[in-house]
Amino acid sequence: MQAAQAMPSVPPKEEISHETEPFTGNVIQNGREILLQAFNWESHKDHWWKILEDKVPDIAKSGFTSVWLPPPSHCALKPEGYLPQNLYSLDSAYGSEHQLKSLLKKLRSYKVRAMADIVINHRVGTCQGHGGMYNRFDGIPLPWDELAVTSCSGGLGNKSTGENFEGFPNIDHTQNHVRRDIIGWLTWLRNTIGFQDFRFDFAKGYDAKYVKEYVEESKPLFSIGEYWVDCSYSPGLDYNQDNHRQRIINWIDGTGGLCAAFDFTTKGVLQEAITGQFCRLRDSDGKPPGVMGWWPSRAVTFIENHDTGSTQGLWPFPSSHVMQGYVYILTHPGLPMVFYDHFYGPDQSMHDQILKLMEIRKRLDIHSESSIKILEAKSNLYAAIIGEKLCMKIGDGAWCPDGEEWILETDGHSYAIWIK
Repeated sequence: MQAAQAMPSVPPKEEISHETEPFTGNVIQNGREILLQAFNWESHKDHWWKILEDKVPDIAKSGFTSVWLPPPSHCALKPEGYLPQNLYSLDSAYGSEHQLKSLLKKLRSYKVRAMADIVINHRVGTCQGHGGMYNRFDGIPLPWDELAVTSCSGGLGNKSTGENFEGFPNIDHTQNHVRRDIIGWLTWLRNTIGFQDFRFDFAKGYDAKYVKEYVEESKPLFSIGEYWVDCSYSPGLDYNQDNHRQRIINWIDGTGGLCAAFDFTTKGVLQEAITGQFCRLRDSDGKPPGVMGWWPSRAVTFIENHDTGSTQGLWPFPSSHVMQGYVYILTHPGLPMVFYDHFYGPDQSMHDQILKLMEIRKRLDIHSESSIKILEAKSNLYAAIIGEKLCMKIGDGAWCPDGEEWILETDGHSYAIWIK
């Protein structure tokens, strides 16, 4: 383990004014979010805060409402940020605290919200404690002892209220002082540093009721949970994924509906369907088969992220079908998120096509709860009408909507979109 960092200076007393900002519920109910995950697994190797600051004008012009940034805190082991130690130190592999604040200030000036990646399920200790494990946090802000670490991960606290993140001290959120300290840190990120939105990492590691408390107390404008559990396989992906999406729905409900969640069900079904099983995209009730079909205002749909794709490739979307995936999520209900590698990668054609889809979504006012009527869902074709204004199809099957009022707006490899 690395030595603990010196105690930082006291955070500045001045706070950013949020008087004109709505609380979370207003943003979720509006339902017109288009989100950008603004990093990949390798972003720590560059001067990332500066790179993003240079892109802010284009990010805003493109129509993104919120930008998910990588974890901002100091990490003791790996540079990606998901093994934090000193939460209050914002000098990381992505850049200095000064550079981060400069980025956040610029995002705010362009009216794009900054989303902080909140990693509070596990924390790397600074020194050894109970059992000879690094489960103490001496010498840094939030100097917790072994009582703040769950008994099932080497501490003296209570059992975890969720699943374990193996190999590291898992934080015991049942402890009052732990929750108080976490709320203080989240509030500092909001009111002093300038983050407006939160993304809760490894949300299956602790009970959703604690996320509810953290959101209520720190008041992010928008928040998302990464509740990533395995889909059902036997051995291939089961057609019915109701149990999977129900688990995500239950987590959202546990937050009091204050948090949205990544729609892993839609990703799992869509990337299977896209290869010639489009019949998977209609459930037994005629609705979309993911969280989008049951609670669209809380479903953050996505094609790829830093874990599933990038250089990790833990659960990648078929690379030759990525644009069809974006046609699906950017025309459908839910809250779509675009991955950095797809938007700012080397393929300018993909960037331009995604940008066109975003422009259509905004122009036709497609939002999280727009109506949807699925017209076709068979092996080589999926077609639907969304919001009564847009008609789309993906797949190799020949198809176009009935009626002269539909005008082709854009098309590409195995997709087409019509508008009235």
